[in-house]
Parts: sequence; structure tokens; C-alpha cells
Amino acid sequence: MTIHPVVLSGGSGTRLWPLSRAAYPKQLMPLVGERSLLQETIQRVSDAKQFAAPVLICNDEHRFLVAEQLRAMECKPKAIVLEPVGRNTGPAVAAAAVMAKPDSVLLILPSDHYIVDPAKFRAAIAMAAKAAEAGSLVTFGIKPSAPETGYGYIRRGEAGNTKGAFKVAAFVEKPDAAKAEAYLASNEYLWNSGMFVFRADRFLAELAKFEPAMLAAVKEAVAGAARDLDFIRLAKDSFARATSKSIDYAVMEKTKDAAVVPADMGWTDVGSWAALWDVAKKDSQGNALIGDVIAADVTNSYIRSESRLVTAVGLDNIVLIETVDAVMAVTRERAQDIRLIVDRLQKADRGERLAHRRVYRPWGSYETMDMDKGFQVKRLVVNPGARLSLQKHARRAEHWVVVRGTARVTRDRDVYDLHANQSTYIPLGAVHRLENPGKEILHLIEVQSGDYLGEDDIVRLEDNYGRV
Repeated sequence: MTIHPVVLSGGSGTRLWPLSRAAYPKQLMPLVGERSLLQETIQRVSDAKQFAAPVLICNDEHRFLVAEQLRAMECKPKAIVLEPVGRNTGPAVAAAAVMAKPDSVLLILPSDHYIVDPAKFRAAIAMAAKAAEAGSLVTFGIKPSAPETGYGYIRRGEAGNTKGAFKVAAFVEKPDAAKAEAYLASNEYLWNSGMFVFRADRFLAELAKFEPAMLAAVKEAVAGAARDLDFIRLAKDSFARATSKSIDYAVMEKTKDAAVVPADMGWTDVGSWAALWDVAKKDSQGNALIGDVIAADVTNSYIRSESRLVTAVGLDNIVLIETVDAVMAVTRERAQDIRLIVDRLQKADRGERLAHRRVYRPWGSYETMDMDKGFQVKRLVVNPGARLSLQKHARRAEHWVVVRGTARVTRDRDVYDLHANQSTYIPLGAVHRLENPGKEILHLIEVQSGDYLGEDDIVRLEDNYGRV
């Protein structure tokens, strides 16, 4: 049987702030190993004997980052589907099911989970697929190792008709500490992993029973979808009318055909800094020290430096995260409460909630190095063969200095190349473009000057990435 993976890559970048941001959520980061969580997810379903090419469903803003990470691991997806607006997992999964052949067995995977034992993961999928072929809507229940209050639970019922699968007796919301202890002691409850296996037609039939308006909106969005470069863009107005509900609330908690396959695969959803400490490599003092960190008399802590030396003395059970524009400290017990800070950043309209100082674009990245009234200094990194849009600005001029590589500059009617230690000036209003014609990464310093320096002062006239 061929199983069709559907990988959900959304997220608001809040639970692992300040490392994750809305524009660069956790699944795109290498938090545990050398690969990002998204790449690890794709790697787990890369066996062509068991799995078809994956379908990725992601938010529009992340599309080029997702595509680049797939390209880097030489993965050719069946499709990258863009959600024009966030509507939770229910409509996203519905779109994948509508686009699939009716008898396709779909494997729904969040892109931000970490699994220690991929072999046990694949074995559990094989059992779930058999139950799905027989008509069940299957989820995976993780054998709990602790009275975790951050996960939903599943109460296992009687054995099903296929090996390894059980009927779901009940879905249970995140419990308080006392209930979590009772669930652990009873041996009847499993953590709800948020991964699912079912036939496309079975899921759509159940969705039609419980959420007909959602299904109608999604079908309309798929029918009106448009091809945009390597992406499939769902029709915005139609998709926006879909009810915003998770797959659990929309279908799994209502259907009579829910089944669960218990699994012990070393799973975590990396949903908090405490969860990341759980899976990180630790020293003899129970510390995970990542980056340029020096610690003395520190125990049971997660300390991560992204841009500079971080030091700590006499601390226990803390999380300390440093990025170039923010520092965050919290006890591991309160790691789930990072949302309190993110909410305050949102109310204050702080940019640190949305993006890092380094912003990724389909052609490379830029990073703000310095800024004050009337000027801004950026470092641009342009990938080999990549080019920025042909554009102009109404309120700023730019000076470009090449540090490394070759820059091909279009300025009005002139086209010329610059090399290391050479520079040029782009006057206010000039039609211009920057591209990298070489095989080496281009590093360039851009000095902007003018009375307004926002990113929305860009008029794109032509673009390789469909942004005009």
C-alpha cells in the first residue's frame, strides 16, 4: 500500500519565542539536529516503497523558505499548497483530501514534531494504514512517560478489527496536574499526538456530516485554486469562509469511527522550551548549553546563544535564550507561559514578535545592521543565480557596496557588474535591480537614506517570484 503524506507547516511562531517568530516559525529551524524540524519530518517519510511524494500545506509568507528547505534535501513534493489565510488544521486537511484520489490513504503530519525512533514510527503507520483501509479514522496515541499537562489525551477503548488499533473511548482536553497523575496511573490514557491516517473519501464523508459549510468552502477554494510558480494557491475568498477549526474538533471528536494506534516512538511536539530541554543533549549537570555559553554552578537548564557570549552563574531549572534583538528568561515550569510576553509585544506593536533582524527572501536574506532617523544600513546576501525584483522607491535612495562576490546592477538603462570593494548609487526614483550572476554567494552592504525607509516603499515592476 502506498501512503500519501500531507505535511502541515503553519504556525504563528509564539511558543518558542524569541527564537521562532511569525515570519520564521520553529519547524523551519534546526532545533535538535542539523536539519530543521520540517526537514526531519520529510526525511521520515522518504522511503518510496512505503510513501508517495509529500503534499506540503503552508502559509503564503513561508512558501519560499519551505521550498528552499525541500530543495536543499533534494525532495520533490507532489505539491506545495498555499493557505491564503490561517483556518486551523481542519480546512487545511480538507483541502488535501479534496485534492487527493478518493481511495488514497492520507498520513497527516504536523511539521514541528520530533521523533527519536523513525523505525517504530513507520511500523505504527503501517498498522494505522490497515485500519484506515477498513474505514477507520486513525490517530496515534503516545504512551505517556510523565503526568504531562500540556498535551490532550485519548482514552483507549476496546480492540478494533485490525491488529494494533483500538477504538477511541474519549478525547480529553489538557488536564490539570491531579488528573494527569490519575491518567498516568490508570494505564488507559495516551497522549494525543495530532497525527492521523485515513482514506480521503472517509474523512470527507465525515466532514460532510459535521461541518458541511467548511467542506463547501474548501471545495470552492480548491476549484478556484491557481498555479503560482511551483505553488498551488487556494482561492482566498472561498477559503476565508471556511470555519476555523482543528481536525480534532471538526471530525475526530465527533465520528463514531475514530481509532487509535498506541505507539512508543520517542515523540514530542516540541511545543515549549521545556519540551526542547527534554530532548536535547545534556551535560553531567543536566544542562543543554547551545552556542557561545559559559555556565558555572548551573543545573537542569537550557541556555542558548545565537549571536554573542552568554554567561550564567548559580541558576537552576531555567531557560535563557539570546538572539540578536531579544533575550528571554523563564523557569522551565513556566515555559508554557511565553505567550504572555508575545501578547504584550503584539499589544505594543513591537516588530520583535513578527521577524528577526535577518529576514529571508526567495533570493537570499537581508539583515538590518544599524538605523536611525533618515538612514538604515543592511547586509544583503544574494544566492548564486538569484535576482531581486526590478523596482523603484518613492522616498529613499540607496548606496551599495560589494563585500564579496559579483553584483550585476540595473539602474534605469544602465547594466553593469561590480566586484569586491566597488560601489554604486541608486538615486531616489531610479528603476533598479540587483542580481548575482556568479557561482559565489554575493555579500553586499546597503545604506538607505530618505524620509521613510519602510519595506512598503517598494514598487515592483518585474519579479521572478510572482510578487508583482
